[in-house]
Amino acid sequence: MENKNDLFAHKSKSWDMNSKRVQNAKGIADLIVNNIKLNKSMELMDLGAGTGLLSYFVAPYISKIVAVDNSPSMLLEFENKCDEFSCETEVIEKDLSTDTLDRKFDGVISSMTIHHLEDIPLLLSKLYNMLNKDGFIALADLDSEDGNFHSDNTGVFHYGFDRKKLALYAEEAGFKDVSFSLASTINKPHAQFTVFLMTAVK
Repeated sequence: MENKNDLFAHKSKSWDMNSKRVQNAKGIADLIVNNIKLNKSMELMDLGAGTGLLSYFVAPYISKIVAVDNSPSMLLEFENKCDEFSCETEVIEKDLSTDTLDRKFDGVISSMTIHHLEDIPLLLSKLYNMLNKDGFIALADLDSEDGNFHSDNTGVFHYGFDRKKLALYAEEAGFKDVSFSLASTINKPHAQFTVFLMTAVK
């Protein structure tokens, strides 16, 4: 990992200061809490955890969050505030687009990460294999957009997602009960973008 550019290094310290980002994470977390039966014995992976915004809001309902991200600077920010979390935490620097993680989880949560990963069917297959029986995924990301969400599309492989196509990928990976909800709306000066939450079970 040491040779790889950290695309988020210059953003990590100010990441949480963006109120839109906080509101988006809170909206996603509320949907997860309301739609999935979480309990205090659960160990979840936060895929692309970043500084831990989503994890922070989900933490009170579970036993442990394992933050997985390929950005060392983001994970450093996560570690700096993990004593504020209402559950146990662990940090793993890993790029699941190119690597695997030999662990099992009760669920995988993620916010605004999968558009940075090129091979979505492969990713969903990996996540399926990392879940315990009856485990779940709760993945939030952008609905299809025209490429204007990011001011710089370096490291962006998907301009949002078509929900039907994503559901098909999930079903092909083995997931059941795939469903979508509107998680939040992000207003930018030039456009409005919707964020979905896709949930499914193993």
